[in-house]
Amino acid sequence: MEETGALIRKRRATISTGKGVTLKQVNGRSAVNESINGHGDSGNIVTKRNVSDLPSTTSKERKKRINVPSDRQSCHRLQESLLSSASGYRNYRGVLNWCVVMLVLSNARLFLENLLKYGILVDPIQVVSLFIKDPYNMPAACLVIMSNVFIVAALYTERRLSVGCFSECVGLLVHSINLSVTLCFPVAIVLMVKSMTPGSSIPRSKGSGVDYQVSYPGNLTLRDLYYFVFAPTLCYELNFPRSPRIRMSFLLRRLFEMLFFTQLLVALTQQWMIPIIQSSMKPLEDMDLPMMMERLLRLAVPNHLLWLIFFYWFFHSSLNFIAELLQFGDREFYRDWWNSETITYFWQNWNIPVHKWCLRHFYKPLLKSGVSKWLGQSAVFLASAFFHEYLVSVPLKMLRPWAFMGMMAQLPLAWFVARFLRGNYGNAAVWISLIIGQPIAVLMYVHDYYVLHYREGSAGGGPE
Repeated sequence: MEETGALIRKRRATISTGKGVTLKQVNGRSAVNESINGHGDSGNIVTKRNVSDLPSTTSKERKKRINVPSDRQSCHRLQESLLSSASGYRNYRGVLNWCVVMLVLSNARLFLENLLKYGILVDPIQVVSLFIKDPYNMPAACLVIMSNVFIVAALYTERRLSVGCFSECVGLLVHSINLSVTLCFPVAIVLMVKSMTPGSSIPRSKGSGVDYQVSYPGNLTLRDLYYFVFAPTLCYELNFPRSPRIRMSFLLRRLFEMLFFTQLLVALTQQWMIPIIQSSMKPLEDMDLPMMMERLLRLAVPNHLLWLIFFYWFFHSSLNFIAELLQFGDREFYRDWWNSETITYFWQNWNIPVHKWCLRHFYKPLLKSGVSKWLGQSAVFLASAFFHEYLVSVPLKMLRPWAFMGMMAQLPLAWFVARFLRGNYGNAAVWISLIIGQPIAVLMYVHDYYVLHYREGSAGGGPE
């Protein structure tokens, strides 16, 4: 029994205290195990010293040893600052919110300055009066009515082709003549009729037609043709994708957005854009470059804001409203152009209906005929520049090259951005071209219109 008691008293229990230090209970006393490499629990060789070899410690020394910080209490580690690129930090949502708040505050100051300087200029009655001032001189209404002649002519030509009344060459000639007259007719109407007022028409949906499939020449009907005319697309198909039903809540939301943003566009134009444009005439006449730059920068903010509102009003609210009304299934009217890192990506994604038409009817046929990609893209930009100039010069009744030159300038800009700028720098270049490029063209057209109509009129005795 005495030998057994001695063995029990010599039994040692090991208590781990962390890295490198091990306490052992030996006959009621402590012993310390110190590892050679500082990792006593890693399986390496550990040197043990008996407690009898250690000097006796007082209670103060034991308290001081307990208060020494261990690795678990360490508050430092190898790391980079958050704003360094090596840190990998990407959550800048708070900075984005700060930018939005600063943008709102800065524009609020401009809005108050505009009110204090010009007063309230918004007048909806002035816009309505354009529709009722002269009901017999409405070029837009005339164009809407007369466009049915060209639509029916195209349908009749296609029907004659389907039954073999004349050859494909004759049909191509007739379609080419019809298209040329379609482009020239608006020019003649606008030049002949003085008043310029807009007009529009929206068809009613006739059932879902989800399972209704047609084939050529069964599609050569007025119903099928006019569905394509009013559908939010430029590319014809025999059977468009159709939605199963009309969602009234979605339709009413889009209608409310259309009405609200229409009034907002008119109000911002009257209150913000027109005063800046009017105050820009004298610097443009005097060729005062510092003042011209100041007016350009002042015009850039409201012009860009109007452009963004117009984009949402047209490509989201209006086209979705028409598509829902006609149960047109393909609702991809735009993509994420705001993330564009190149000029080419922007033009491919901000106006999908036009992009699909250019790709299907212009770019791909050029590639099939052996034209290179670069030359095909240049031809697409050339056609786009022509139609941009057509849409601006015809209503203003003056031929100026500013829209055409602005579009053609996109070619070297696209090459430069794609070659030398990438990522955020390329995206910033796209935004700068949108914010600065458009007001330059606006000022050029306004200046030329002012010189053509008002300066010449004042020289001859003043405008009527």
